[in-house]
Amino acid sequence: MKKKVVLAFSGGLDTSFCCIYLAQDRGLEVHSVIVNTGGFSDEELQEIEKRAYSLGVVSHAVVDETTNYYDSCIKYLIYGNVLKNSTYPLSVSAERVSQATAIANYVKKIGADYVAHGSTGAGNDQVRFDMIFNIIIPGVEIITPIRDLKLSREAEIEYLAERGVVYSAEKARYSINKGLWGTSVGGKETLTSHETLPEEAWPTQITETQPRKLELSFEKGELVAIDGETFEPVRAIQKLQAIAQPYGIGRDIHVGDTIIGIKGRVGFEAAAPMVIIKAHHTLEKHTLTKWQLSWKEQLSSFYGNWLHEGQFHDPIMRNIEAFLTDTQKVVSGKVFVELLPYRFNIIGIESAHDLMSNKFGSYGEMNNAWSGEDVKGFSKIFGNQVMIWHKVNGDED
Repeated sequence: MKKKVVLAFSGGLDTSFCCIYLAQDRGLEVHSVIVNTGGFSDEELQEIEKRAYSLGVVSHAVVDETTNYYDSCIKYLIYGNVLKNSTYPLSVSAERVSQATAIANYVKKIGADYVAHGSTGAGNDQVRFDMIFNIIIPGVEIITPIRDLKLSREAEIEYLAERGVVYSAEKARYSINKGLWGTSVGGKETLTSHETLPEEAWPTQITETQPRKLELSFEKGELVAIDGETFEPVRAIQKLQAIAQPYGIGRDIHVGDTIIGIKGRVGFEAAAPMVIIKAHHTLEKHTLTKWQLSWKEQLSSFYGNWLHEGQFHDPIMRNIEAFLTDTQKVVSGKVFVELLPYRFNIIGIESAHDLMSNKFGSYGEMNNAWSGEDVKGFSKIFGNQVMIWHKVNGDED
């Protein structure tokens, strides 16, 4: 009786190769599974299922993790205003953690002997998948054909052609990964340090050019309404993405340090994530105190970096999530945004929790809660210890 292998399947070149290789060269019973984290339509999922069966899998399953992906991960990226290297909203990093966890649980569900994925030996995904599989299903052997055989994309295409599977080299020019929290784009340009992606490489083309103003409503840190129309958070992200992406907003190329110690570049388009993070951060700057913002920034940076490196299941992440959730109690209100081609502006906010209240004073203009004498005394006391240090130590630094 053949042994079972669960293959993390996307329908792309790498996982198409894996299907044939695992079944024909390794003699395994292949069960493909795709984890939808908000990046696939029903029609796309049906096409991927057809492709899987045409490649000889015994079974194919779709695991919809979109809502859980938001609840367990994206929500905290918003609370933390997380942008890797001040640029990248962790579109793929976060998604891979959710996908790997769901696949590991599916392996347990069907009792597979092996689990396989199509990662190469040069990227972050191999570490994220391997590590999470080792954490959740430590007794299951991991097979990684592309990495183990050190295959180029050209070699994969040739291998498939020899077995009657046609895969267009043109189609393989760009690697595109779409999810709820953004789309990544990789190609020959991102393998250099100086080239940018051509217009045709971006999945969403520019079709909107007229300025548009939006009103985004947040409740305890979560986006719950757009222009007064209420949505549950996942749908709110999808709605905002549909509105903002045709402006070309949120396009950029991220340069980062990979888990395995080399530099890497990836293009991404993430209109909704970028608008939400900047709008949410602006609302926080009005509603949270100085030290709440300071500690949030430090812990959020750690959270984003550790998530990027696949360490989602470290219990410290739950501790930080509890802190981030607690900070959101008063992060409610409206944020006004203007969309323009390739950019957006945060105009301002309205909130019952706005600490920038003229009841207590106007910055640089008028104070209502203290006198000039209060400030003189405060300034003297606030610098008292440093004054003593200089008196004791003279001009030493």
